[in-house]
Amino acid sequence: MRKLLFLFLAGSLTISAQDIVNFSYPVTKKVKQTDDYFGKKVEDPYRWLEDDNSEETKKWVTEENKVTNAYLSTIPFRDKIKSRLKELWDYNKQTPAFKRGDRFFWYQNNGLQNQSVLYTQKDTCCDKGEILLDPNTLSNDGTTSLNSISISKNSQHLAYGISKAGSDWVEIHVMDISKKTDLPDVIKWVKFSGIAWKGNGFYYSRYDEPKTGTYTSKNEYHKVFFHTVGTTQDKDVLIYESKEHPNWNFGVQTTHDERFLILYTSESTSGEMVMVKDLSKGNSEFVMISQTFQYDFQVVENIGSNLFVRTNWLAPKYKLVKIDMNKPQGDSWKDVLGEKADLLESVAFCNNKILGNYLKDVSSHLYLFKLDGTFEKEIPLPDYCKLNELHAERPSKFFTYSVVQFTSPSKNYIHTFTKEGRDTSMLTFKPKIDFKSEEYTTEQVFYESKDGTKIPMFITYKKGMVKNMNNPCFLYGYGGFNISVTPAFSASNAVFLEAGGIYAVANMRGGGEYGEDWHKAGTKCRKQNVFDDFIFAAKWLVANRYTNHNKLAIHGRSNGGLLIGAVMTQEPTLAKVALPTVGVLDMLRFHKFTIGRAWSVDYGNSETKEEFECLIKYSPLHNLKKGAYPATMILTGDHDDRVVPAHSFKFAATLQENTDGTNPALIRIDVNAGHGAGKPTSKQIDEFGDMWSFVFYNFNMNY
Repeated sequence: MRKLLFLFLAGSLTISAQDIVNFSYPVTKKVKQTDDYFGKKVEDPYRWLEDDNSEETKKWVTEENKVTNAYLSTIPFRDKIKSRLKELWDYNKQTPAFKRGDRFFWYQNNGLQNQSVLYTQKDTCCDKGEILLDPNTLSNDGTTSLNSISISKNSQHLAYGISKAGSDWVEIHVMDISKKTDLPDVIKWVKFSGIAWKGNGFYYSRYDEPKTGTYTSKNEYHKVFFHTVGTTQDKDVLIYESKEHPNWNFGVQTTHDERFLILYTSESTSGEMVMVKDLSKGNSEFVMISQTFQYDFQVVENIGSNLFVRTNWLAPKYKLVKIDMNKPQGDSWKDVLGEKADLLESVAFCNNKILGNYLKDVSSHLYLFKLDGTFEKEIPLPDYCKLNELHAERPSKFFTYSVVQFTSPSKNYIHTFTKEGRDTSMLTFKPKIDFKSEEYTTEQVFYESKDGTKIPMFITYKKGMVKNMNNPCFLYGYGGFNISVTPAFSASNAVFLEAGGIYAVANMRGGGEYGEDWHKAGTKCRKQNVFDDFIFAAKWLVANRYTNHNKLAIHGRSNGGLLIGAVMTQEPTLAKVALPTVGVLDMLRFHKFTIGRAWSVDYGNSETKEEFECLIKYSPLHNLKKGAYPATMILTGDHDDRVVPAHSFKFAATLQENTDGTNPALIRIDVNAGHGAGKPTSKQIDEFGDMWSFVFYNFNMNY
């Protein structure tokens, strides 16, 4: 048995001999498995853990969880942290209302409900409303969640997708809204799909029923169907498929007036081909708008035959173009909002004007334009905020939106236009939370990475914090897939802030904070830039006396889990605690499971020699060596069918084999949980409670 000595504190920081506990990891079987990559032999002795349905793997999960739970149970303040988390979480949360037909809809959570509840109100915006659909009634443990909803143009029907145990697989149901009753319609094996209404039915995308390996097998041959309300799934009409391209994925959208059907085709996580069909012309054919996967496109609105499209076509920071479907060729496109210095993150239409939501140094700014793109004014937003949601309709005289900051939860507003031009924004919802937001502050700094690139970082802490190099600090990062990590409030992080902690977010390359060039600078054989950006964020925090390496924890989820795995193997002394969560940790085989092959646009692929040579250099699983590592707790879910848990399983087994025992090397495997979406409140509190307990304990913090 591999041994580890660990310390537990019984209400005191004084350590005695009897406080030292002899601790053993489970023995993980090794098999002879060697792969040949372009002449290089790579061993994979824990390959058997990829079969998460085998009894042997299930037994391994049980044994690993026993070890982790035994460790966590010795932390004297574990229950106290979870109790405080529950208090902080227990506040009313509400999204801004959106209109469909003659009704308004929004989500609400009274605080500790496992899933948010869908409400509706006829005619009046932002009123008390009534419950339309409560997903908490769909399961006993809160693990069934609403994945997506779509409401028919006349607000007669609600199509809603439900996910079980955090899976990406979705089952679509249909409800009669006025009667609040479900119809017999049930659509299965839906994944990565929109729901796009047209008349008395909707378009959606799905796969064939998997023959084996529901949660791990490759997802291939996506198809688009049309479902008519009141019929069975076997009657659905196949609209589009590609038998020649098994890895293509299809997304569908109809314009607000239901005149145009937009079909997005992708083979990765960014860039798509786009085809448009005029549904008002009977049996019209699809017209190709984009014929390559080089650029991103999003149809925002149409006025007659003109489509308004947000795109990074010849504009890395995005622009809004107008395409006349009577002459849709690219040389006829017209810029409405040309590319600017800041990132055009989203666009909406309201009061026959254009709302442009821009990201300026990772903070939201909202501007109003005329339909021809002429600037009118800025609509004020708070500093260091994220425009969380914005709901608008082109003819409407108002729109609703919400904003969030690191120090306070999301607030809702309604902005009303008047004939006199004295439009105003009025607060419609402000949550009451047991957290003193006014006592905390956020600053933004710009530090130099290894190659001299300036990287932004948000730092949040209690006012009056002294830079004495002794503050506990928690550094979070993502850095991938063109995703921007923007200001957000977390009840979980509030526990750490209250205890005197510093919460830092580094906005590394690979993300979308500054557009497509920023994204590309952190992809494929440039992925090391992302890790360097994060490492230099940590070093900057230490050099500027915010913290020291023994009071630093590093955390990331999914692609961010890869980040933490890479950083802790490249710089084992950078941080005291590492928390790789649902991470992509085997960079040679990620493409062999579920939707993993779509990530090759960011990572590259081990089946290409040049890209293999880059991947093997940083793949966390393949760069673990004998030695000391940070106190590590790997977190994953046994039903994760996005980043399959085998990544975490194999990494944990290899880490436990190689660690010198200075610090714990644990894995926390959440049962009946997936990648994170739809995770019930109770499970979130439990997970974050264990995470913070682990951090506080290894920082020798009292709580």
